[in-house]
This record gives sequence, C-alpha cells and structure tokens, in this order.
Amino acid sequence: MHVNRREFLRKSICAALGGASLYSALGNLRLVQAATNQTLFSDYKALVCIFLYGGNDSLNTLVPTSGIPLTNYKSLRGGLAQTTGLHALTPLAGGGASDSANYALHPGMPELATLFNSGKAAVVANVGTLLYPTSQLQFQNGSIAVPPQLLSHNDQQSQWQTSRPDDASANGWGGRVADLLHSGNSGQIPMSVSVSGTNLFQRGSIVNQYGVDPSGVTAMNYLGDGSETWIIGDGPIDDDVTAYNALIASGTQSNVLERAFADVNSRAITNYQLVTAALQSAPTLTTQFPNTDLGNQLAMVAKLISVRSALGMSRQVFFVSTGNYDTHSDQIENQQDNLSELSQAVSAFYNATTEPALNVANNVTTFTASDFGRSLQANSSGTDHGWGGHHFVVGGAVRGQRFYGTMPSLASNKNPDDTGYGQIIPTLAVDQYAATLATWFGVASGDLATVFPNLGRFSSANLGFV
Repeated sequence: MHVNRREFLRKSICAALGGASLYSALGNLRLVQAATNQTLFSDYKALVCIFLYGGNDSLNTLVPTSGIPLTNYKSLRGGLAQTTGLHALTPLAGGGASDSANYALHPGMPELATLFNSGKAAVVANVGTLLYPTSQLQFQNGSIAVPPQLLSHNDQQSQWQTSRPDDASANGWGGRVADLLHSGNSGQIPMSVSVSGTNLFQRGSIVNQYGVDPSGVTAMNYLGDGSETWIIGDGPIDDDVTAYNALIASGTQSNVLERAFADVNSRAITNYQLVTAALQSAPTLTTQFPNTDLGNQLAMVAKLISVRSALGMSRQVFFVSTGNYDTHSDQIENQQDNLSELSQAVSAFYNATTEPALNVANNVTTFTASDFGRSLQANSSGTDHGWGGHHFVVGGAVRGQRFYGTMPSLASNKNPDDTGYGQIIPTLAVDQYAATLATWFGVASGDLATVFPNLGRFSSANLGFV
C-alpha cells in the first residue's frame, strides 16, 4: 500500500476536533497546591528518559520470528526485513506477546536482549499520542478527535513529551511530575536534570530544568574581552568580576527585572559550585561506558546519581537523547549504528546502577520515547513516518521478561490496525505509559488526573510494567 502523506495529513487535521483545554491555568494551580503538602521522601527514585529523535522504526527493532506475524512482516518489509542475526526474547510464562508469536531484537541489540531475558527489561507495545481510544473506522470517518499533525516531527516530539496533544502550550509531563514532587527533596538543585540541552519534557511551572554536559557542569563565564574571561565562582577574581558580583548581590536591585536577573545568575553560580564540588567527590565506577554520545550522557547520569546524598536528592528526573532515527533511506546501516549505541549504553547504565557504589538498580527506571513509529511498508531503502511504536522500560523495579499491550497486525491488506495510509494506530496512549512511570515514581493516584488530565479517557491508568 502506498503511503499518501497528503491524504493522511488531511484526515488527521479534519479529525482533530478537540481544542486547547483549561488545564494550563487550573492544572498548574492544583500542582502548586499538591506540592505544598509534600513531605520528604525516605527513599530514592529516578526516572531516566531516553528520547530517540527522528522516529524509531520499532517494527525492525522488535521482529516476529514465528507464525502469521513473521509471514506478514516479510511480505511488508521485503528487502528491509531483518531475518538473520536476531537476538531471541524468552518471556516468562504468561508474559508473551499478545499475538502468541515469538519475537527477537534487532541484530545490534544483544545487550538489551540479555536484560529482557534476565527480567530487567520489558516491552511496551504500540504506544503513541492519543486523545481518545481510536479505531480505524473512527479515524477514517473523522468521528473522533486525534492528535493534530501526526506526521510532523516537531509536533509529535512535543506531544510525546507533554502527553497533551490538545494543548500546544502545556508543560512537559516530566516537568509536571517535578512540580508536584520537588519539595520532597532537601537540596536546592532542581529535580529535573538534562544531559542533552533544553527539552520540553522537563519544562515545568515551578521546577526549572538544570543542564549539565556529559563532561560535567559548564561554568558561567564573564563576558569581557578575550584576555579577561574569568569563571564566576571558580577562578581568579579581577575588578570586572568583582563588579559583576556586586551587581547580582542580594538586596541591591531596585527594578523587578534586575532582581529576577540577579536571582537567576546567583542560583546558577551557587548550583555550579554545589554540583562541581559533589562531582569531585564522586566514587569511581568500574562499569565501562561506551564512548558514544548516548553512552557519555548516561555515564554522567550515573555519576550524578552517585552524589545524590551530597546534593540532597530523593527524587530526580533525567533526560538524555540521541538522534538520526529518521530513516527514510539507508535504514539497514543507520539502525545498526543507532540500535547498537542504544543497547550498549542502556546495558552499561543498568550495570552501573548495580555497583556497590550506587546500589540503586531497584530505584532507577529507564524508558525510551520517540517521535513516532514508522510506516508498515518499506519505502525504498527506508520507511516513512508512522504513529504507534514499541518501547522499552529497564530497571530492577521493572516487571521484566514480559510484553505489555497489544501487538499490532502486520497484514498488508484488511489490517484493522492500519490507518489506511500505512501507519499503525496506537492501542496504548502516552498518558498510560507516562502515568505508570509516574505512579512508581511517587505520584499519588489522586494526583494523576492533575498531571494527566486526559488519562480517564483510557481503560487503564497503570499498565503494570513497574
């Protein structure tokens, strides 16, 4: 079946009946009210989001190896099909895929297969952005609202990171969780830490995301001329730096904008000093992380977790990411590199959490997210933009070695899970995926509707994978 992008977009826009809600104002107020009642946590937990920018082809990541699903897969994918070098998954009794087929991971993912088969990872099938549970007929006749701009990278990245397809101004769901729970930490460092730049997932109304580099915290530099650049709070002090410190000193500003500027800069300097000092005392980990972009990001996350007590952190939300997943062409080669990087980095990170210096394997849950899945049919040497896709959750608290959700049909004709244009309709909403993680993290059941206002439209608020 040929993927008609123009027609698919037209159907998507016509079916997007819902508008922005009142959540932004009312929901944020409820988050503030709930946060004021928060007490300090007696344990530690961290969520680690790995965002795969570009839209991962999960149909070539998780491959059927038996039955009708295998026959359909080969027919759909042709020369793009992965049929050799796969790493078999052996689910527990009762934890297999909903279609009863056997599945294996891409040739580049032996490490993740090992985590699954040892009970430390789970597959969550066919997750995507949804406003309501949606059938093929409802989508095609436009009788139910669906997320707008389903084939747009920017829109779908935003909707995955906010879980709010109906509110373009919404904060990220990670940020909303942090807004709710941040007062459970005793330290002043923000609960949300990004090792991959600014992102929407961690944007909150109360909690700002704190950015670090894989190599450490970037110092704030005084912008003098090239010969007079000094690190504020971490180096020699000259007259210019002294003057700058005087400008941001507490109680010396008369204008509200000046006070806001001074406050932001003062906190940045203080946080830099606190985090840098803590990292200098971090224990040495024996785990060898791969020297890749994602590997280095997760190595820094492990290092930050190792100094959690020094920073007064009981709850943390981390964000890391990698790109090049928009595989319209050369998918065989690109996915080999991409998925090998992902598998090796995730495995190393999990192993680090088991080290005695950290000992937090049961307290850290890592999960994948991506723009969307890819199209059912191959598109020359790649695939087109899709909708629903499979994801992985990893950690000691995960009820692993199991499949969750419903595997979509891969039939090329009369496929009830196909939009009619080659994209799989999700059967699990991002809301459900995110709410399950948030519940484990400490969000009370009574607060879930505040964080995820559309959650009640779906059959289950907890998918049970953690």
